[in-house]
Amino acid sequence: MIDVKRADELGEGYRRRVAEVLVRGFAEDFEYFSKDPDVLAEAFAHMILLDRFYVAIVDGEPAAIASVTEGDQECFDPDRRAMQRTLGWWHGLMSFVIVRSQFLGAYDGARPGLAEIGFVTTAPQSQGKGVATALMRHLLRLPYDEFVLRDIKDTNAPALGLYRKLGFVEFDSRPVAFAKRAGFSSYVSMRLQRNAAARA
Repeated sequence: MIDVKRADELGEGYRRRVAEVLVRGFAEDFEYFSKDPDVLAEAFAHMILLDRFYVAIVDGEPAAIASVTEGDQECFDPDRRAMQRTLGWWHGLMSFVIVRSQFLGAYDGARPGLAEIGFVTTAPQSQGKGVATALMRHLLRLPYDEFVLRDIKDTNAPALGLYRKLGFVEFDSRPVAFAKRAGFSSYVSMRLQRNAAARA
């Protein structure tokens, strides 16, 4: 059984476990900070705003996560000193700067009633079991009139396929300098309006 809860309803005891799913799901994006997922989870756990993340629970453990923000809300609140304590002075400082510049900042079209879904990822042991689909369907029942997903790698076929299946349509694609080194060429953004969400 897959149960979806907002992370703050699960409590502080889940903070570290949510961070573990996050860093393993985006390991390639976070590898500059550290290649050790345990170190990354320790460094990033503090900055997760629990009331902005939803968690799919399977057998009591976080199996998939996603953030949901509206307007100028952020899903992270990084603390430089906390990052430096775990990653060291220089890597902690650079990680703080990169997180602030790359992971913070509202969507240009943000407005009340529009939800941005981000950082959708599934724990490795739960992939291919419908967990991400259950999580996304839960999010699409939230009381927003439009949903946006930004910056999906164009090579992430499973994610793009799932979002299209749920009714999302592409509205932007932007090439990313030096991205070919990371195995992709552009970021894709998708949107879904309420009437389409109701049919998904």
